[in-house]
Amino acid sequence: MQYQVQEMLRIERIFEKKGIEEELAVYNSLIPDGRNLKATFMIEIPDPIERREKLQKLMGIEKQVWLRVNEHDPVIPFADEDLERTNDTATSAVHFLRFEMTTKMIESLRAGANFAAGINHPAYCHSVDQVPGNIRNALG
Repeated sequence: MQYQVQEMLRIERIFEKKGIEEELAVYNSLIPDGRNLKATFMIEIPDPIERREKLQKLMGIEKQVWLRVNEHDPVIPFADEDLERTNDTATSAVHFLRFEMTTKMIESLRAGANFAAGINHPAYCHSVDQVPGNIRNALG
């Protein structure tokens, strides 16, 4: 996170204390607190015309992402708490997601429980039955 903040300060030429504090406030909100998982959800479509068309069809996709720990109910994220990223005609290509986990979910993960993820949207549906071990281990 430190390098991301430094890069943004450099790119945006922010050198004053107030501007630095504002950037830190934005990025600090992206750091998990031990009871949640935070993720940047990016829809990468290089062609601008195709991207515009697909983002219109993917309205609400940020609320259709889910994580599941073993037998626990899936967790749907809180999306874009920093600002609204969807307008009346299309979703954004970037969303910030916060998945709140229960104590039992965290305990299950630490004990080696299966961890799955997916998206259930009418225009895009995909799931991974088992998140790779290196990612799962980084959460514990």
